Amino acid sequence: MPFDATVLTMFPEAFPGPLGVSLIGTAWREHGLWSLETVDIRTFSTDKRGFLDDTPAGGGPGQVMRADVIASALDSVERRERPLLYMSARGRPLTQARVRDWAQGPGLIVLCGRFEGVDQRVLEARGFEEVAVGDAVLAGGEAAALVAIEACVRLVRGVLGQAESLSEESFEDGLLEHPQYTRPRTFEGFEIPEVLLGGHHAEVRKWRQAERERTTRERRPDLWAQRTANQQAKGD
Repeated sequence: MPFDATVLTMFPEAFPGPLGVSLIGTAWREHGLWSLETVDIRTFSTDKRGFLDDTPAGGGPGQVMRADVIASALDSVERRERPLLYMSARGRPLTQARVRDWAQGPGLIVLCGRFEGVDQRVLEARGFEEVAVGDAVLAGGEAAALVAIEACVRLVRGVLGQAESLSEESFEDGLLEHPQYTRPRTFEGFEIPEVLLGGHHAEVRKWRQAERERTTRERRPDLWAQRTANQQAKGD
């Protein structure tokens, strides 16, 4: 069964974007390993002017996307037990563990907000899960939706073709990935680490593991602390 992604958006022209190129695009267009559908939220407006937003209850700047319009757009889609995501800066962080779970399922339905956001009632009534791709605010949810979908699709069996290459990637086991090198041997005074040139596979694996641990400690102390806590818990 392919992984089916449906995006509810005011700007369907933003897709497929990077999802349509390279191996991921080929897996979609030529091999049917996943699919992408966009639904234009604007077509579900009941306002004669085509508006799908209104002023915030309680006052304040900007506009809010209406619950009834969002609900109509969603109800036009066959859900098929797919999780409902709303891309939001206040959502729970997107993590590799969550991506891995979604990638094993039938797909995703992703809502892209605009303006000041979406009426909270439709999120609760329809069971949307709010998801953030980082601690930053975007103009809309389209870029975040592309991130979430790509993270899932690349884990779908057959899309990238080298399943073993995924096991040492960042976040797969709580560590960031080790540095990568290729020819030329010397670049602007920088050398490829000697251990990678000696042909000793056990030493290469040892070096890469050490680099993964060092990089994680330096760049993501939160991940390192969690990994340490997990290891201590297992030891207990």
